Amino acid sequence: MKKLLIISYMALLLGGCATSNPPSEVKDREMITHSVFFKLNHAKGSEAEARFLSEAAALSSIPGVLNFQILEETSPKNSFEYGLIMEFPDQAAYDAYNTHPDHVAFVQQVWLKEVVEFQEIDYIPLSQ
Repeated sequence: MKKLLIISYMALLLGGCATSNPPSEVKDREMITHSVFFKLNHAKGSEAEARFLSEAAALSSIPGVLNFQILEETSPKNSFEYGLIMEFPDQAAYDAYNTHPDHVAFVQQVWLKEVVEFQEIDYIPLSQ
């Protein structure tokens, strides 16, 4: 059951990580911050871990990705080890990223095989 739940979450990631707001509402508030925090099935400091992080870093070259960061978790309050955070200027850029061949390939060929747990949060600025 746990494996099915993980696969379902990962399918959501591949499927576009849809926000709860329709695109028309998001467009009014512009910038989208996409964050995903995760745990790998690799040992800390391993070659496989370094390879994964390098392949994740390549996502920063996809058009529309702004302020890309790879983060290392420091809090003992959760089980995640790393995070990826990036911004998109608008919903169209976010949608283009989600369907970009490099992102789709990364999710299918790397993420689904190497991530054992994750939490994704996408957010937009509150109206001023």
